[in-house]
Amino acid sequence: MVLGVRIPVVTWLLLALVSMGCRGAATTESGDDVGATPTLPAPQRTLIPVVKVATQVGWSGEEKPIPTSGLQVQALARDLDHPRWLHVLPNGDVLVAETNAPVRPADGGGIRNWFRKKIMQRAGAVTPSADRITLLRDGDGDGVAELRTVLLRDLHSPFGMALVGNTLYVANTGSVVAFTYNEGDTEILTPARRIADLPGGERNHHWTKSLIASPDGMKLYVGVGSNSNVAENGMAEEVDRAAILEIDPASGAHRVFASGLRNPVGLAWQPDSGMLWTAVNERDELGDDLVPDYMTSVRDGGFYGWPYSYYGTHVDERVKPQQPQLVASALVPDYALGAHTASLGLAWSGDSALPSPFQHGMFIGQHGSWNRREPAGYRVIFVPFAGAQPQGRPIEVLGGFLDEKGQARGRPVGVAIDRRGALLVADDVGNVIWGVSAASPGQ
Repeated sequence: MVLGVRIPVVTWLLLALVSMGCRGAATTESGDDVGATPTLPAPQRTLIPVVKVATQVGWSGEEKPIPTSGLQVQALARDLDHPRWLHVLPNGDVLVAETNAPVRPADGGGIRNWFRKKIMQRAGAVTPSADRITLLRDGDGDGVAELRTVLLRDLHSPFGMALVGNTLYVANTGSVVAFTYNEGDTEILTPARRIADLPGGERNHHWTKSLIASPDGMKLYVGVGSNSNVAENGMAEEVDRAAILEIDPASGAHRVFASGLRNPVGLAWQPDSGMLWTAVNERDELGDDLVPDYMTSVRDGGFYGWPYSYYGTHVDERVKPQQPQLVASALVPDYALGAHTASLGLAWSGDSALPSPFQHGMFIGQHGSWNRREPAGYRVIFVPFAGAQPQGRPIEVLGGFLDEKGQARGRPVGVAIDRRGALLVADDVGNVIWGVSAASPGQ
């Protein structure tokens, strides 16, 4: 569907190695790709994409991320195995999806994918999936878990979790499954009940499947990413992808709730409007400052552009054939989060006990860039809301994930508010769950 240029393998490798080390200024002024009305520069297509991802080094000794003034951070739990996603149960127990990509035979062919895997390996992103959900319990409320136990094991690249009554739903990479959960359970041994299949397959380019229940518990919503960057493998591989699916857990029936969302990961309900919001990773290889990742309210039946256009009706000329009538209907996202930031985690502040200005808005975990000369992301931010809409600039909540050499001590992914009102952050490179709370007096 997208035309490519064939070049010799040696040339590709040499150019890719150069791009890994190249540095240069971004094409827009700092911060222009953030906010309700971002500035979008002209696309900058290159023969070989920029590949620059921070090398994994982990946290040493007592190192930890750097919170903004008025906040403090400590580890709820350390030495986890690639913790990616979080869910807080009503009794305060914290569920952690320790997970990674499944085996994907069709996603690994060719020298380009071989080289990409080597880069991801250096970044700490290529490790076998633990395929489990771990339960953390902080019984005395001091911010450190005294109990760690495996609640569920032998899953298949699990990610999203949701509890409705005594039913715990888990989104594996290829299915939504359910388990009976009783409050206080620390291990579930009963077999899974299959609720619905999800797009998977041998390519399964965006393997994570996020999950949230409707406020009344009658529906489940699942974020399913595209099977490609811009449909270069054909639209036949994109059925029910780049979309948020609505699932009836009673029957397993599903429908596309919203489409054209390249990789909708974080899902959260915004209470003022009652609308579902999502954090979306946009496409790559159009330059340092295209295309901004974003968060947006999600309209039932809405189309958000992918793959034909981005940020509304900006046509992606790489995609052939185009669909002008569909592009004309593309919705403009509510708020840009910066290009290539890999904004994954999304959590409404809800019952946050963090001080002002962190009490009415969205927390976002930004995993960090790979297709940008200067790093972007690698932090947790907060976007204030006025009523039901974002307003103003994002505020950095937690930084310091990159060291002075640009190496990754950690990379934030999922975010959640715990029962104490602290912000929890899953760090899949540091293998830590961080807790962010109001600073103690005198700090």
